[in-house]
Amino acid sequence: MEDNRLKLPAGIQTFEIIRTEGYVYVDKTKYFVNLIKNGRVFFLARPRRFGKSLTISTFDALFSGKKELFKGLYAEEFLNRPDFEPSPVIRLDMSSVTVHEGMDVLNESMKHKIGMQANKLGVAIKSHHFAGDMLSELIVNAKIKYNQKVVVLIDEYDKPYTDFINDPDTAEKVREVLRSFYVQFKANDEHIRFLFITGISKYTKMGVFSTLNNLIDISPDEGYGNICGYTEAEIVHYFADYLDNTADEFGISTDRLLERMRNYYDGFCFDVSGKNHLYNPFSTLYFFQKKKFFNFWFESATPSLLSKYIKTQKLTVEQFRNFPISEDFIFNSVEIEKAKPENFLFQTGYLSLREGITDDLSLDYPNTEVLNSMSALLAQNILQDRDEDFTYCRIDLLQGLMTLNDNKVVDVFNRLLASIPYDDFSAAAKQSISHNSYEFQAQEWLYRSTIFAFLRGSGVVVTAEMHANKGRADLVVAHKGKTWVIEIKVAYDGQNPAKKAEEALRQIIDKNYAQPYPDAFCVGMVIDDSVRQITHFLNKY
Repeated sequence: MEDNRLKLPAGIQTFEIIRTEGYVYVDKTKYFVNLIKNGRVFFLARPRRFGKSLTISTFDALFSGKKELFKGLYAEEFLNRPDFEPSPVIRLDMSSVTVHEGMDVLNESMKHKIGMQANKLGVAIKSHHFAGDMLSELIVNAKIKYNQKVVVLIDEYDKPYTDFINDPDTAEKVREVLRSFYVQFKANDEHIRFLFITGISKYTKMGVFSTLNNLIDISPDEGYGNICGYTEAEIVHYFADYLDNTADEFGISTDRLLERMRNYYDGFCFDVSGKNHLYNPFSTLYFFQKKKFFNFWFESATPSLLSKYIKTQKLTVEQFRNFPISEDFIFNSVEIEKAKPENFLFQTGYLSLREGITDDLSLDYPNTEVLNSMSALLAQNILQDRDEDFTYCRIDLLQGLMTLNDNKVVDVFNRLLASIPYDDFSAAAKQSISHNSYEFQAQEWLYRSTIFAFLRGSGVVVTAEMHANKGRADLVVAHKGKTWVIEIKVAYDGQNPAKKAEEALRQIIDKNYAQPYPDAFCVGMVIDDSVRQITHFLNKY
């Protein structure tokens, strides 16, 4: 049977290809027209693979006057106005410059990109020593040749800088090269019709924000909150056929499929309202293509960079659940060497905005994909320090959970606990305690959060501090139809681990932690702090 559906634009970031080769395009051009009408110098921060490059490509086609590509879209009427005139467009993708071969090579790589843009526009420029001088000459000469002010589009302006998040000294050198390049926008302001810059974060010392006084940062603006990414309404409207087909493949209703997708891929929010939630477009498209729930975006991003960052900063997963922030947090600009982990994780998309319990906002993981992936990354970091294999540990865990084998599960937990670096007990653990409404000793919190992260990272359904009518269970774990209710206690100097195990199991029973779960497997576990291992555990089924 012939498939007459528009194709999925998975991995395609070129507007012209999408519009001419039969791909789905989610119409965002209303936002572009509004920007052109209301200003001329803009900045947008969004995580990688979230639609920034497609936004740049669309602006390129719009200002180039390619009217045929906008037929049926919101911008069609704008392009057909008698007063609309196309402009020469200079478009630079900074994510593809060479950054790891030294500063001279970085400068030469940027000069090469300027030369390519000059050739595209048919504009003659000299080969200067510095890339910034070539950019300045290109802007001026393009305006003279076309008798029109120039449009400048810069994609991923900060990518060469953020590549060195774990190397501040090199980052500073890169910043100086980029600064001498970006200050040319201010110097040539009179020749620029429209300037649009995208990136991950807003860095004040890069020569963009410190010199462009008229720049408008639309990143936290509620009116542009949905300029990148997919709303659920857009998914229902533009991907209706794919929703129905995928629901049939799963043997569930479309509403049930949307519910599962919402949990796994929705939840990104970047604007100050904390209300506009978005699906990750990269993961959504690949989900429809592969028809399986998988961590597509996370695996395609920069896990090695993030892995090293998590290890260096000694972060835990749980410390950023319902993390309170003020509204000022969104508007503050920070440099790499001064950025707190929550700033970095928010800007890169691993944390997202939520409405706070009070008038302020909070941060949390946007969805299951990111939470599980972050958890797996943390567990892999820990196990690698002891040459353990995360995959084998995960397999043993899943087998133990499925067969209700608490000996096997405890063995896996102990392999994990044995791998926790010694100095983490005085760093990450203490940091994380302050973000919870109840107190834990440092060791207990680190034990619990590490086990939780490993469970999450292994892909099982796990909830920490699950509320029941008389209290809250430490962990409720569900896998292959089996539910575990786990209470963890720590025996410190002078405390009896065996009695602690009895106390943990009795707490599950007395406080009805397992009542909501028929046939739950209840386990009380005790970690002896002197050896940092689970030495006693009791179960009731």
